[in-house]
Amino acid sequence: MSVLRKLAGQTAIYGVSSIVARFLNYLLLPLYTAQFAFGPADYGVITALYAWTAFLNVVLTYGMETTFFRFTNKHSDKADRTYATATFTLVITSALFMLLGGSFAGHLADGIGYPLHGFSVLMLVGIISIDAVTTLPMARLRSQNRPWKFAAINVASVVVNVVLNVFYIGYCMRHVAQGRTNALIEAVYDPSLGVGYVFLINLVSSSFKLLLLLPSFPKWRLGIDRKLLGSMLLFGAPLLVAGLAGMVNETADRLLLKHLLPADTADAQIGIYGACYKLAILITLFIQAFRMGAEPFFFSHAREPNSTRTFARIMNVFVAVCMSAFLLVMLFLDVFKHLIRNPAFWPGLKVVPILLLANVFLGIYYNQSVWYKVTDRTRWGGWIAIFGAVVTLVLNYGLIPRIGYMGSAWATFICYASMAIVSYALGQRYWPVPYDLGRILLYMGGGVVLWGGVEVAGLSGAVGYGLRALVLIGYLMFAWRTERSARRPLST
Repeated sequence: MSVLRKLAGQTAIYGVSSIVARFLNYLLLPLYTAQFAFGPADYGVITALYAWTAFLNVVLTYGMETTFFRFTNKHSDKADRTYATATFTLVITSALFMLLGGSFAGHLADGIGYPLHGFSVLMLVGIISIDAVTTLPMARLRSQNRPWKFAAINVASVVVNVVLNVFYIGYCMRHVAQGRTNALIEAVYDPSLGVGYVFLINLVSSSFKLLLLLPSFPKWRLGIDRKLLGSMLLFGAPLLVAGLAGMVNETADRLLLKHLLPADTADAQIGIYGACYKLAILITLFIQAFRMGAEPFFFSHAREPNSTRTFARIMNVFVAVCMSAFLLVMLFLDVFKHLIRNPAFWPGLKVVPILLLANVFLGIYYNQSVWYKVTDRTRWGGWIAIFGAVVTLVLNYGLIPRIGYMGSAWATFICYASMAIVSYALGQRYWPVPYDLGRILLYMGGGVVLWGGVEVAGLSGAVGYGLRALVLIGYLMFAWRTERSARRPLST
C-alpha cells in the first residue's frame, strides 16, 4: 500500500472520529448562544477560562507526547519502559497540580479577573489534571496504529459531554429561564452555578475518558526509569517552550482582550470573538486529524529514501484540502452563521476569513515541523514558537486598543504566516524538503480570489447559491486533477 494511502487512511479514521466528536461538541455552540442560555458576556467567560485551560494543558504535559513518539521509535526495545516512565511522571505532576490548584482555586479566580467564578476554576483544575494524565495512553494508541479504539474513546467521552449539556443547559436552564420547573429540575439543577455547569460537565466527561483508559495504563512494577526520564525531559524541554509559546499564539488574544478593552464590554467582545472563531471549525478539525495521523507517520518514515518527496507531496494535498474548507465556509457563511443562534454575536463574522487563513498557515507550519523533530533540533521549534509569541503579543497590544477583536484576528494571521515562513527557511537549511511553493501559492491565492470574485458579483437567492456551489465544485475538481499523481504509490 502507498505510504500516502496509509497516512490518508489513518488520518481519515482520526478525522472521522474528530469530526464526529467535534461536531457533537460543535452542537454546543448554538446551545450556548441560544437566547435562553448565555449572552455574549457569559460566553466570554467560558471562552476566556478555556483559553487558560489550553495554556495549562501544555504546562502539565511538558512535551511528553512528542517525546514519547520519538523515544518509542528511537528505542523500540524500551517501548514499555518509555511508556511507563512518561505516564507515571505525568500522573505525579498532575496530582500535585490538582492538590495545589484545588486548594487555591478561589485565589486563582481572583488572579485571572473572574472572582465570581471560583467554582468554574475549581472544575478547570480537575479537567486540566485529568486531561494531562490521559495524554500518554491516547498517544500510545496512535503509536500502536489503533485509531479505531482511539476514536471510540474520544467519541464516547464527547457523547457524555453533549448529553449532559443538552440536559442541564438545553432542558433545565431553558425551563428555569421560562419560569417553568418540575421535581426533576429542582432535584438536580442549581441555577446559581450558571456557566459553572459547562465546566462541571466537562469534568465528568474527562473522568469518564480516564475510566475507559485505565486498562491501558502501564503496570506499576515498571516504575520510572530515572536515566531514561532525564533524557526524555532534555528532549522535551524545547517542546515545552515551543508549546507554551504556541499557546500564547493560540490563546493570548482572548486573554488580552479581557485586559485591554473597557471592563464593561470586554467579556461581551471576547464572547463574540470566541463564538465566531468557532466557524473556523472545518480547518481546525482537519489540522487536528492530520496531526494525529502525521506525527507518528513522519517519525516512522523519515529515514526512507524518498521521505522528503513524500512529505512535499503531502503538503500539496494538505493545502488543497484546507483551502477547500476555506471556500466552503466563506462561500456559505450566511448559512454557517446560523449555528450561532443569537444575532448579537453576528457582528464578529468579519473575523472569520482572517482566522480561516491564519489556521491554514498554522497547518502549514505543523506540516513543516517534521524537519526539527526528526533531526532532534527541537530547540528550533522553541525559538520559532517564541518568535511567534513575540509577534502575537506585540500586535495584540498595539491593535486591540485601536480596533478591538479585529486586531486579535490580524495578529493571529500575521503570527502564523510569519512562523510558516521562518520554519520553511530554516528547514531548507537543515533538512530540505522539496516543497512546491508555486502549487501551494496557487491553491491559497486561487481560493481567496475565487471567494472575492463571488462576493464582488453579489448574486443572491438561488442563482447566488448555484454560483457558489459551482465555484466550490470547480475548485475541488481542479485540485483533484492536479494532485491525481499523489494517489499513486511512491517507489521506495
